Amino acid sequence: MMTGFLKMHGLGNDFVVVDERARRHDLTPARIAALCDRHRGIGCDQFVILRPACMEGADVFVRFFNADGTESGACGNASRCVADLLARETGRDSIGLQTRAGVLHATIVRPGLVTVDMGLPQQGWAEVPLAHACDTLHLPMAGDPAAVSMGNPHATFFLPAPDAMAPEKAGPELEHDPLFPERANIGFAHITAPDAMRLRVWERGSGLTLACGSGACAAVVNAVRRGLVARTCTVVMDGGELGITWRESDGHVLMTGPAVTSFTGTFDPEDYPR
Repeated sequence: MMTGFLKMHGLGNDFVVVDERARRHDLTPARIAALCDRHRGIGCDQFVILRPACMEGADVFVRFFNADGTESGACGNASRCVADLLARETGRDSIGLQTRAGVLHATIVRPGLVTVDMGLPQQGWAEVPLAHACDTLHLPMAGDPAAVSMGNPHATFFLPAPDAMAPEKAGPELEHDPLFPERANIGFAHITAPDAMRLRVWERGSGLTLACGSGACAAVVNAVRRGLVARTCTVVMDGGELGITWRESDGHVLMTGPAVTSFTGTFDPEDYPR
């Protein structure tokens, strides 16, 4: 049976979105990975499935999958896209997204521009998680990264120059470092001003992407913890800019950026391996 989808992106970080609120589809991890393939499938960084919400304050339950078919707890850019989709569907400017990381609240600033409250950053070593107890502000690794969870594990390296480390070369090995039992998203940040940074992110299970919303949040949190930037910071990535605020009043991290629908289409799950 044919299955409809939307192709969406936030700053070029692109997603295939499938709506399962009315009917489930046979989307196994192997099929999701095949659909994410840019040569033999539809192609995307992450695969997003919408299901009926079962938590108070949520309008939809959102599941995020990496390009290799593994599930992720959160995805900032995809959250903005889903919020934009639901806002257009409902006519409301406030949307609740149930995720594995809890309920995220999104606000439509204007059509195509969305703010998502990404919640509280988890700074403890067991919350990231790390393989053993250590200082998450200075991990015992070459390059002195900092770690935090934004619904998924992140490690941020602060570089003296934008090209001091090559994400394409360093990312795969760092993602699988033994210190990260669930693997990790690896950020490579260069501070360019007291309220700005350049960031590239190697995403676990997906590789180097044009943008990473949760990675931008993590980089700002880690930079603020080290006294490198202000609590409101512009994060410049290959695909464009995000505005990140780590709010002092309640500790929540707010992310603002675009959400775009590229096209719609259909596929037959049976055309892909189970």
